[in-house]
Amino acid sequence: MRMIILDNGHGSDTPGKRSPIWEDGTYLLEWKYSRAIVKAIASELKKLAIPCHILVPEDNDIPLRMRVQRANRIAAQNGISQTLLVSVHLNAAQSINTASGWEIHTSPGETKSDEYARVFWNNAKDLLGDKFPMRGDFEDGNPDRDSSFAIIRDTACPAVLTENLFMNNEKDCKFLMSPEGEKAIIDLHIKSIAQICFSTV
Repeated sequence: MRMIILDNGHGSDTPGKRSPIWEDGTYLLEWKYSRAIVKAIASELKKLAIPCHILVPEDNDIPLRMRVQRANRIAAQNGISQTLLVSVHLNAAQSINTASGWEIHTSPGETKSDEYARVFWNNAKDLLGDKFPMRGDFEDGNPDRDSSFAIIRDTACPAVLTENLFMNNEKDCKFLMSPEGEKAIIDLHIKSIAQICFSTV
């Protein structure tokens, strides 16, 4: 793998991408959290000599069309089959405390992304599976969910999108904000990317 593209999802001006304010006054902003996670992942990947590029260094929301264009330029420069895009998100349900757990998405159909997604799934299960549900969709034999999100559908290179627990579930959210939780989210991404880069997956 010549290049890992890290996408930190929504921006500071994206409406609604936040947790409730919990009784103790704490809350989580997805744009801020995902950027911190992506920066930490990038720092660790550099220590492992794994080339990476943060797709959205800006704090504001960059339109999906522009993000896809950026990703495709990077992939073209480094080789489409030798580039992997990882989009890092937090999930949310329609109502507070009605859903919990971790999931991963790829574009519809059988692609190389499905193989990479299984690596992420296995590491997430090891690090989170004893605490939170693993929200897989095994209808096609793979644990990833087939989705038409533009950032994984329209990019030329393989791409996965991780939904790292539910920010409007209090248990999930409090874990995400804890040092243990933050480390678990960072580690599952680093371990997965390293395994993909240093193996024949």
